[in-house]
Amino acid sequence: MKSRTLPIRQLQQCLNRQAHSRTQSIFTSASIPSRRCASIIPQISNRARTYATSSEVSASGLLFGQPVHETHPHLLKPGELTPGITAQEYHERRSRLCASLPPNSAVILRSAAVQYRSGAVFHGFRQDSNFLYLTGFNEPESIAVLRKTGDAADDYIFHLFCRPKSPQNEQWSGPWSGIDAARDVWNADEVGDIGSSGPLLREALKGVERVYTDAERTKHGVETSFGNLLRLSAPNISAYSPLKTHINALRAIKSSAEIACMRRAGRDSGRALTAAMRRSWTTEKELAAFLEYTYQMSGLDGQAYIPVVAGGSRGLLIHYVLNNAPLDPEETVLVDAGGEYGTYVTDITRTWPVSGRFTPAQRDLYNAVLKAQRASVSLCRASANLTLDQLHGITERALREELVQLGFDLGGNVMDKLFPHHVGHYIGLDVHDVPGYPRNVVLKEGHCITIEPGVYVPDDDRFPKHFRGLGVRIEDSVAIGDDNPFVLTTEAVKEVDDIEALRS
Repeated sequence: MKSRTLPIRQLQQCLNRQAHSRTQSIFTSASIPSRRCASIIPQISNRARTYATSSEVSASGLLFGQPVHETHPHLLKPGELTPGITAQEYHERRSRLCASLPPNSAVILRSAAVQYRSGAVFHGFRQDSNFLYLTGFNEPESIAVLRKTGDAADDYIFHLFCRPKSPQNEQWSGPWSGIDAARDVWNADEVGDIGSSGPLLREALKGVERVYTDAERTKHGVETSFGNLLRLSAPNISAYSPLKTHINALRAIKSSAEIACMRRAGRDSGRALTAAMRRSWTTEKELAAFLEYTYQMSGLDGQAYIPVVAGGSRGLLIHYVLNNAPLDPEETVLVDAGGEYGTYVTDITRTWPVSGRFTPAQRDLYNAVLKAQRASVSLCRASANLTLDQLHGITERALREELVQLGFDLGGNVMDKLFPHHVGHYIGLDVHDVPGYPRNVVLKEGHCITIEPGVYVPDDDRFPKHFRGLGVRIEDSVAIGDDNPFVLTTEAVKEVDDIEALRS
């Protein structure tokens, strides 16, 4: 991004920072536009004013609550706030959201809270997806406010309230980024101590008539602590509206940078699955551990979700996650697993014979599912003018044709038993991305979805005996292109000959 393309609001922010009373500012590659002030200010000399002398402190000598390029150049490129996503893209997301809102409105987002496994043992922190999408800030105990200030795309003020630096607390809890970094690294216009969120919100929301938020203000009919905070801080707000109706449409269409993150996750996860198919496994646990280890060693953040590693008839259980049984060489193993990169996920399912060689029945059922899956993947393009729901109907009809040829009697509602789930869902920051976004939307370039037909044959006299107890699901993550699908997970082999050749 060249300096001449910076919006006026950011130039003014630069000037304000130069005139700020602080004697130090944090210098990082993601600071917009403080790292370019020297080249920008001469271009707007007609706005000259007296500036306080300031010194820049390089971020490389500081500790933050999450990686920045200067401290983690092996994870982040210059200008990125999170892997693959630049500070400029985060600004553009906020601009697009605010441009879609009416005058005199504001958005309020709460960070996620630390979740505890048991007692004092906590889970790894996972930021609220909408909060992360709009800020790139990956810490708990934070509030973000986007205040719309005009009709232009850049007419908004970004407030970020977070924990101030505290050497004593950080000695116990590890580093967090602090208020100065919220301004200088995450490019907030206004910052403050989360401990003073009441008066900070009161000031940020002056003149606001409508607030968009998905944070709970009441629960079971009782006001939440957040609801109480809003009532006391902004008693004159006349209306509250859900944020998801506005942000879902933005998150559903992925940028090229987001798709690149998902492609990285799909590539490395696919390679891990193919590597797993090359080896013999005696237990589900060993296979699951191998995948998680391989994700980490390839540079991914880790696993995107608890995997399904289901041997034999356990593959009929859609979300079997015990992953602790022995594997029988005469059976198949169904693995639904994927890693994530920059918090963007991939979702893959493969089914293969534990022995490395398909039996005739396993091969026939597998090929039936594969044929339907390939046909549906080929329709993942904008020119097909289809919705996810329509793709589901097409896939179900294809599976029905294949199963009839294999001798299945599909009278009544049998297909609901054999294929009980939808063919796909949206993916992105969440595995089932953008909760509440409907499946009846015509797919456009930039939508990212899964295609995952499956057939699960119970031990039931209605079905051919040689197929009973078999579960087959084949899933890829796909980005919708204009005239062609972009398969994000192609490194995970799925053709019968390719799977068998891995151990030949």
